[in-house]
Amino acid sequence: MESRVRVRFAPSPTGPLHIGGVKTALLNYLFARKHKGDFILRIEDTDQARLVPGAEEYINEALEWLGLVPDEGVKQGGPFAPYRQSERKEIYREYADRLLKTGWAYYAFDSPQELDDIRNKYESENRTFSYDASVRRTLNNSLALGEGKSKEKIEAGEPYVIRFMMPENVEVLAHDIIRGEISFNTSTLDDKVIFKSDGLPTYHLANIVDDHLMQVSHVIRGEEWLPSLPLHVMLYKAFGWDMPKFAHQPLILKPSGQGKLSKRDGDQLGFPVFPLEWKSPAGEVSSGYRESGYFPEAVINILALLGWNPGTEQEIFTLNELIESISLERVTKSGARFDPEKARWFNQQHLQRKSNKELSTAFISLLNKKGIKIEPSFVEKVVGLVKERAVFVNDLWDQSYYFFIAPDSYDEKTRNKFWNSDVTKDCLKIIRDTEPFTSDNLESGLVSYVQSKNIGFGKVMNPLRLAIVGAGIGPHLMNIMELIGKEETISRIEKALVKLR
Repeated sequence: MESRVRVRFAPSPTGPLHIGGVKTALLNYLFARKHKGDFILRIEDTDQARLVPGAEEYINEALEWLGLVPDEGVKQGGPFAPYRQSERKEIYREYADRLLKTGWAYYAFDSPQELDDIRNKYESENRTFSYDASVRRTLNNSLALGEGKSKEKIEAGEPYVIRFMMPENVEVLAHDIIRGEISFNTSTLDDKVIFKSDGLPTYHLANIVDDHLMQVSHVIRGEEWLPSLPLHVMLYKAFGWDMPKFAHQPLILKPSGQGKLSKRDGDQLGFPVFPLEWKSPAGEVSSGYRESGYFPEAVINILALLGWNPGTEQEIFTLNELIESISLERVTKSGARFDPEKARWFNQQHLQRKSNKELSTAFISLLNKKGIKIEPSFVEKVVGLVKERAVFVNDLWDQSYYFFIAPDSYDEKTRNKFWNSDVTKDCLKIIRDTEPFTSDNLESGLVSYVQSKNIGFGKVMNPLRLAIVGAGIGPHLMNIMELIGKEETISRIEKALVKLR
């Protein structure tokens, strides 16, 4: 029987969560849900110098807003707590010691200055220094010094790191679900630091140990981690552990298609690259998808289709449809170009799919901020008439303000082209006599007038629209009149006849 699917999203709280990170979280979440498995959020904060206040809370809030709530994590707890790496440091030391005992690691006492001097010497000879098998026995470490001397240094309190001892000239094969077979030779790799002088592990050791102890079955992460794969494979071999299955998904590329999408691209082209607005400790504000008016389900839809092909023509997906359709084998190897216009289109599609009631709830809070208090049933009807022209909820105001406030000014171009006070006065009489005051009855009365005068319908509708709306915009005019009511319609036309005299 195959073991339970357990995946993890393991961000570092060094700033706001980039949408590339969200995309990784999403793929992990979808895969876990599809296979009835577990989605873990682990906070990788071993690089204490780079931690940013508020970043961990931001990560949790972003995932919750998107509906990607972890099964286990710092907030949720779980059987493998703690889920914050800085609270697990005793665990890592035990495993670093195990590698020292089995000869897979060694103490290195080289100071930063010593290493800089060696690098400079190599550079002066047009060579590149690498702390690897070719030089390690000549440097300031326990391999060269021997056990006795090393012990003395440690007891004297001399700072040290622990390095992984990469074997010489071994061909290693690893399998990636997205990329297929990946082979490498250990001679091309250096002896990475796995435990730092501050008593904390590096990402590499902590990540392997945690994935093993938390029973992670699949490591789904961004392709920027591909260069680390050989070391991770060797660490699994050194511990004698079964490896999880690996899948490295492609990067999100700039709109130009050249290079990884960055905050600068968003700033220059005016779109967010973070799920939520972020205020840095220095006070710099970066825009977020939530605050820009995007629906969380639209953001998820956008990201899911970057670098994944469902194998059908379908583009609009709900979260449940994505769970059903997701397959790591259909994730592409090459980077996916981010298209800001397509992102807007996705939001528009999701807005159209929402019920008028759902949209009116969001719109009412916007109206309240403008000091407009109105019946929810009225707002619902308005939304039904204008939503097809909106991309964001905020657009509903631009498309419908005239339902809530009578015009005070009139579009000059429309006035010069279409205004006709005689026709408008005739129409006002018809409107006064229309009972019951419905769209169909209004249309019937105005059509009869047009036919009797033998004029085009536009000659009637354009001046009437100018009087009622203030511009040549909006849905079917009879619907507008029915909704604002007879009294308001007559009042607006009378006002226009005075102001446009």
